[in-house]
Amino acid sequence: MQPRLQVMPAALPRDDAAAVEWIVRDEPVAYEDALRVMEERAAAIADGRAREAVLLLEHPPIYTAGTSARAQDLLAPDRFPVFQTGRGGEYTYHGPGQRVAYVLLDLKRRGSDVRRFVAALEHWIIATLATYQIRGERREDRVGVWVRRPERAPLPDGSPAEDKIAAIGIRLRRWVSFHGISLNVDPDLSHFTGIVPCGIQGYGVTSLVDLGIPVTLPEVDMTLRAEFERVFGPVETVSATPS
Repeated sequence: MQPRLQVMPAALPRDDAAAVEWIVRDEPVAYEDALRVMEERAAAIADGRAREAVLLLEHPPIYTAGTSARAQDLLAPDRFPVFQTGRGGEYTYHGPGQRVAYVLLDLKRRGSDVRRFVAALEHWIIATLATYQIRGERREDRVGVWVRRPERAPLPDGSPAEDKIAAIGIRLRRWVSFHGISLNVDPDLSHFTGIVPCGIQGYGVTSLVDLGIPVTLPEVDMTLRAEFERVFGPVETVSATPS
């Protein structure tokens, strides 16, 4: 399967110069707390009471289920806590060493185009990976960002081996996005074996460190910030407490 062609502009700027709040948490955040913050902030953005924001954090080891999750894809239901979410997609894993970025943007101010928004999130991840000389790619039939692994044997159908390095799952409420992306920096990749990630069989999961890039979360955060500004516009660092 060839990468999806970029048929629309990758950038998704706001219709004014307002900066997005950039909030980084250094300690793992419980999923319930993050969900509460996201929902409260999304409502405030929709009401005009708060600025757009990106929350960057880690979670303790958990599995989350999107609206398309199938029970048979949860292979180890007792391994980690499992949370039902309202985002799109299927099962995914979050845990230490993975950078989760919850993206709360007002799409009414950015063209009201969900497909273009998802393409912009993909572009953000791919541009971030490119700074580390990693070629991330889209796939028409598989959500997320993928990395080819030519050193491994091809799949049974003859297609090249590929691993997933980043996941995307979003939800909109009153045209404000929440949930977002997760990029594998240095998580315990064995934790993904408790699910069929995103319901996709036959493919692996990788990370920056697994690919030989000895990088830390703070270093990746700097790259994510630079590439986010190219795609979505200016950001402003605020208090580390996402409230």
